[in-house]
Amino acid sequence: MMSERRPTTKNSTDAAPAMEEHRHAVPHLGRTGVRVSTLALGAMNFGALGRTTQDEAHAIVDAALEGGINVINTADVYSGGESEEMVGKAVAGRRDDIVLATTAGLPMGEERNRRGGSRRWLVTALENSLRRLGVDHVDLYQIHRWDPTTSDEETLSALTDLRRAGKIRYFGSSTFPAHRIVAAQWAAREHHLGRYVTEQPSYSILQRGVETHVLPVAEEYGLGVLVWSPLASGWLSGAVREGRETTTNRSTFMPQRFDSTIPANRARLDAVEQLAKVADEAGLTMVQLALGFATAHPAVTSAIIGPRTVDHLNSHLAAADTALSDDVLDAVDAIVAPGTDLAAHEKNDTPPALLDPSLRRR
Repeated sequence: MMSERRPTTKNSTDAAPAMEEHRHAVPHLGRTGVRVSTLALGAMNFGALGRTTQDEAHAIVDAALEGGINVINTADVYSGGESEEMVGKAVAGRRDDIVLATTAGLPMGEERNRRGGSRRWLVTALENSLRRLGVDHVDLYQIHRWDPTTSDEETLSALTDLRRAGKIRYFGSSTFPAHRIVAAQWAAREHHLGRYVTEQPSYSILQRGVETHVLPVAEEYGLGVLVWSPLASGWLSGAVREGRETTTNRSTFMPQRFDSTIPANRARLDAVEQLAKVADEAGLTMVQLALGFATAHPAVTSAIIGPRTVDHLNSHLAAADTALSDDVLDAVDAIVAPGTDLAAHEKNDTPPALLDPSLRRR
C-alpha cells in the first residue's frame, strides 16, 4: 500500500530500486483523524480542459482506488463545473470510501459576485458543487485563492456555518501566502471560528519557494499539505527534454510555459536535463524522482496528480512509494537550491499590491 515506501540509492540499477522496506505511518489530514493516501487524484483534466471523457474518468477513478488512492480533488472552475459532474458520476455508489475535496473562489462566469470568499458566494458555490457532484456533503472544501476583498472573519464564519450544517466536514486554503495562512489562523482563534486544516500549495523540484515560509508555517499550525503540480505541469514527467517536441497537454493552451526562448523556461530545461541524469544514475524514472521528492518533505501530506489517461495514472502509481536516499536529494539540491522557484511568475500567490500600482501608492 502507499504507506510503505522503498528507499533508493544512487547505485541501484533495478527498475524499482530498493534497499529495504520500512513502514511509514499512514498520513493523516493535518491534525484531523482522517487517513489519506500519499497520492491524491486531481480531476482538473476531466472534461474540456484536459479532454478526458467520462468513460476515461471512470477508468481513472477505478484504477486510482484499486491502486490505494483515497483522495479525489476537484474544483468548481475546472471546465466550468464539468469536472465535478464527471467526478460525481465516477464515484457514485462508493462515496463513503473516498475523501472527496472540491474548491471554490475563482471566477465562475463574468458576473462580479460569482467569485471570491464572501458568504454570499460560498453558500451558493457549495450548493452548486454538491448538485454537480451528486452528494450531500464534501469532506474538504477549499478556498482556491486568498480573496483580498473579503475579511478572514467573513470567509471563516461562512465555512464554519457550512460545516455545522453538515455540508462540509473540513475546510482548507489553496495557494495562500504564508502571512495569510497565519492571519487566517489568528482570525479563527480571535473570533472563535473553525480554522483551515489544510493548505494546497504548488510544489515541485522546479518550484521550491514554499519551502521558505509556507511549509514551515503549515507545520507550525499542524496543517495537512496537499501539493499540486508535483510534476511541474509536465516538465518533470519525462516528456519535456532538450531537442524533443513538447507533448504535454498544457503546451497546447499555455504554450508560453514551454517556450524555450523564455529565460525562465530555459532555466527549467537546463535543470531537467541535469535531473534526468540524477534519475538515470539512481535507476529512477523522472516521475519517481519528482513524486519521491514532493512527498519527502515532512510537511507534505499528499501529492496531487492529474493524469489524463489510465496509462498516465499507472506511471504515477508505480512511483507512489518511492523514497529518495539522501545522496539523491543532495543531488537535487545542487541543481535547484532549496527555497528556489525557477518560474516565480507562475506562483499564483503574488501580493495584489505588486500587481496593481494603485495599491502601493497613497
